[in-house]
Amino acid sequence: MKIHVLPREVFNKIAAGEVVDRPYSVVKELAENAIDAGASEIVVEIECGGKKLIRVTDNGGGIEKDDLALAYLPHATSKLTSAEDLFGVTTLGFRGEAIASIAAVSRMKIVSKTEEGDAYSLSCTGGALGDLVPAAGAKGTEVTVEDLFFNTPARLKFLRSDQQEEGDVANMMARFILSRPEISFTFIANGKIKYRSYGDGLSSAVANVYGAGILGNLFEINADKHGIRLRGFIGDQNFSKPNRTYQSLFVNGRYVVNQTVSAALTNAYASYLMKRQYPFYVLFLDLPPEIVDVNVTPNKSDVRFADNQIVYGSVYSVVSAVLDGNSRALEYLAGVPAPKPTPMQEAIPLEKKPASETLEALPAMSYDEAKKELEFDIPPVAAKVNLPRRIFPDPSAAFEVNAPAQEAQKPAEDAYEENKRMLLEEEKRQKQQKVDVRSLRFKGELFRTYLFYESGDDAYIVDQHAAHERLIYDKLREKLDSRTVVSQPMLVPFVVTLNGPEFAFICKQLPILEEIGFEVEEFGGNSIKVSAVPSDLMGIDLNAFFGEIVATMESLRAIKLGDLLKDRLASAACKAAVKGGEFLTEEEAAALIARMDGDMGLKCPHGRPVAVHLKKSEMEKLFKRIV
Repeated sequence: MKIHVLPREVFNKIAAGEVVDRPYSVVKELAENAIDAGASEIVVEIECGGKKLIRVTDNGGGIEKDDLALAYLPHATSKLTSAEDLFGVTTLGFRGEAIASIAAVSRMKIVSKTEEGDAYSLSCTGGALGDLVPAAGAKGTEVTVEDLFFNTPARLKFLRSDQQEEGDVANMMARFILSRPEISFTFIANGKIKYRSYGDGLSSAVANVYGAGILGNLFEINADKHGIRLRGFIGDQNFSKPNRTYQSLFVNGRYVVNQTVSAALTNAYASYLMKRQYPFYVLFLDLPPEIVDVNVTPNKSDVRFADNQIVYGSVYSVVSAVLDGNSRALEYLAGVPAPKPTPMQEAIPLEKKPASETLEALPAMSYDEAKKELEFDIPPVAAKVNLPRRIFPDPSAAFEVNAPAQEAQKPAEDAYEENKRMLLEEEKRQKQQKVDVRSLRFKGELFRTYLFYESGDDAYIVDQHAAHERLIYDKLREKLDSRTVVSQPMLVPFVVTLNGPEFAFICKQLPILEEIGFEVEEFGGNSIKVSAVPSDLMGIDLNAFFGEIVATMESLRAIKLGDLLKDRLASAACKAAVKGGEFLTEEEAAALIARMDGDMGLKCPHGRPVAVHLKKSEMEKLFKRIV
């Protein structure tokens, strides 16, 4: 087998697959370069979701004339000079892969001017460099990327719709606004301004992205714990979101998704959140760069820590203290004066103070010291959370926490036989749970909620509310399947504010929403306006309704809005059904059981059983008549 050395245009395209997969990743790499260049103002423009055009303009330091051609070379960077620099990376872009990878799959042009030099332009089409020419421009750099993936049609074919791609770019821009609140960002999509921040602090950045009203639902924290600084905003005990797109974590200024920190936050909120609800947070984790590995993936979307347990413990103890409102919360909340030091603490020289008291002294706290503190901060249940294995080879630096072993998978059965068996079992179950109504004898009621029936050696306890609710639901559902859509205009249109991915997702669902009777349209930025609702759903909680829709985004399954509508009808059925505690006469109870047609396997629309079946032998066992 002969080994071939790939030509540059081929390996650049391969590298592009790792670094640049979609328009949002192009924006990410170019905006990170602008931040690293010291820009205080960054403008990002896109057209057609970034497929047609991406332009990033900054007022940073610029690129020297003689360096413009070098910028297009693979692994050319101004941010590293040696391998040792990899263990103390403080810049966002540092691999030297981005420009070469983007240029290999697009028509790219860079116009740049330094403080002292003149402006020059250099283009690159599909990896082929053009001529360096003089240009007009202010200090800084303008990078234009057109026709992304024009020379790799297979990649172009798998891009999402323009709205979805725009939503992901908008989400990325929101992360930049939050991560760099001191920088002014402007994001323009198809000529419309979607975001504009002013570089005037984190509170302003959070309000800019999520709306000013959100600040009243947040705690601002600023804590030093076990040598780690944690700052930013977390949602209060009653504030949650329907998906994880409202969660932002920045490690040393870099946006990442990290399993260790996510587990700590999830466990801290565990007792406050309902099922399918997620905490809101914009958190900054600052720690020495030498104990963070940012070389995990080419797109730098995750990091690894020298010690997962200390990071987990620091985040968990701070967030849980604030949520639980214990005495330590005063130390962690921003704007709350710190307790005065005791005479003994004042007597400790600065160089011997614990690392939690000064960011510069972070490495001073040893693992053993931090571990002892953790024993007092984390309840036993939380401390046993499964964390990823450490990635650093030195076993003395920390202990490993092993992930649970994967269970052996059973061999797959023939799909046809499996389905056939399931259908037969379901048919058998339904036959067993259906009884002849004529054989049922009414024996009375209990607590004005439960109806008792006897049939031979079998007893049935029927929940009158659950049974009535199911019957009403079935009737409404039949009506829904054959209903004529009638929309009811709202006196005051309802505006729903979403984030970037949610907005793109809802826009994709607009035709379906219109089919079932909603009138919805875009309303500027990431907002939509609801002008009419289906007449049989007047009075529904629109915030909750749209919250249920966007909660399905992460599942990547096509949402069935008809099912959501049926859930709304289930709620209406619940309100109309006879309640527990309401007295039913024997005739009313008989009518209810007759409408059930003897089906004791029914469930209410919320999944609760309608009836419970008890055999005579089971009753006799309870009273020890038989064993």
